[in-house]
Amino acid sequence: MRERWTYIVLKAVSILVLFLVMNLLYKQLFFEKDLQLYSSLINLVRDVPLEADIIYLGESSNNSAREDDLDKRKISDFIADQYPCLALYDLTKPAAHAGIFKVLLQHMPEESEVETVIVTLTLRSFNAQWIHSPLETSLRKSLVLLKPYPPLYNRFLLSFKAYDIKTKEEREADFQEQWLADELHFPYEFPHKDVQKWDRWMAYSGIRDKSGEVDRAQTELACHYIKAYGFQIDTLKNPRMAEFDAIVDLARERGWNLVFNLMAENMEKAEQLVGDDLIFLMNENRELLLNYYRAKGVLVVDNLSGVEDSQFTDQNWTTEHYAEKGRKAIAKRVAAAMKIWYPDDYWEAGY
Repeated sequence: MRERWTYIVLKAVSILVLFLVMNLLYKQLFFEKDLQLYSSLINLVRDVPLEADIIYLGESSNNSAREDDLDKRKISDFIADQYPCLALYDLTKPAAHAGIFKVLLQHMPEESEVETVIVTLTLRSFNAQWIHSPLETSLRKSLVLLKPYPPLYNRFLLSFKAYDIKTKEEREADFQEQWLADELHFPYEFPHKDVQKWDRWMAYSGIRDKSGEVDRAQTELACHYIKAYGFQIDTLKNPRMAEFDAIVDLARERGWNLVFNLMAENMEKAEQLVGDDLIFLMNENRELLLNYYRAKGVLVVDNLSGVEDSQFTDQNWTTEHYAEKGRKAIAKRVAAAMKIWYPDDYWEAGY
């Protein structure tokens, strides 16, 4: 019996040693190539100098511009204008959300001198369609090699596709199911039990033009607004809340000043197309996020209704893409709020 246990222990030790040697070889010879092939977003972190003071994490809202903009720079650039003596760098990844931002922040070097982290907080990212977006498969794949495990083990996970893989049809089934499961609650009588019934009612009733005819384009857009903003955030069940909570915890561990930049949504268009009921939900979610994260010590800058309709570059869809004046308005509010930490470094840029 003793010899049998000795054999088992030696076998286990041999396997462990073999794995450690293989992991070392893989890390030295192949890991970097695989990182660039599958997880190149790590370069966003690597491009930030260690002496950076502030970092801004954003998605396409940060670097989108309109063709007629005289200044096509990013929101983060406009913030930097107002702190000319501080080094501000951005980590911008289209379609990114809090889950991606969390991983990028986890890979910030311990020796980094970053003091303040600004994170894009997009209301729309809490909805069912974004949570179950078809883009999630590729995004989750890009994070596998960045997991906090030995590189060779992560490569095995990638090879065996041990990440959230679903087809477009499966993702659609997921958000359709969530639309039915999440009942809407108003402090007054409301005729639609859930967002799917609301959407169908709007599609059937339609938006009427001046002649009384159904405007199909406007009706379709109204339906998009209902599906994009017709939800109520559950702090316990919504996965986006857990991701932002993890960022809060990480900032506390690293000693960073943390800013959540609540991005502007086209509330003018939402009210025009759908009405006060949708605005009620958007404002309710706004207040929930403001109160929840301010209670955790986060500086939350409220830009939700801070950009007028004419400054949204996408007039036929729901996005956070702004023209120059809109980007500057957001940057100005964020920069002004940060004066609590940098009163002597702030400079009024005149936006």
